[in-house]
Amino acid sequence: MDVAHRLRTEGYRMTPQRQLVWDALRRAERHLSAEEIHEQVVDIVPDFNLASVYRTLTLLGELGLANEVQVGDGRGYWEIAHDDDVVHLHCRVCRRVDHHQGELVAEIRNHLAGHHGFVSEDVDLVVHGVCAACDR
Repeated sequence: MDVAHRLRTEGYRMTPQRQLVWDALRRAERHLSAEEIHEQVVDIVPDFNLASVYRTLTLLGELGLANEVQVGDGRGYWEIAHDDDVVHLHCRVCRRVDHHQGELVAEIRNHLAGHHGFVSEDVDLVVHGVCAACDR
């Protein structure tokens, strides 16, 4: 995905700050909070402020380049946008948020359409529990 091109198409510039936030998301092996992204960015640019991270994430979200997952703990967790229907698994111990691929979201969409006449535009399914690593 050429983020710089997409930003330019929408009338924005790919600033060095936006690039740093995008790079943190792209390297991430899990969903990250804005604070976690900020921690990575200040290692490179010490005076980078948290408000800039939030502004960049908001812009990336508005342009459909990043997704924020709300898990009910008051924090948003960010990932690069994807088309896949997934269930987000939130560990209440380590706070990690992971994806579970499968047909469950498609089944929910089909059920809602077939039984309730409801056309879902976005499904945000979060399951809370304890991950395998924390359950040991």
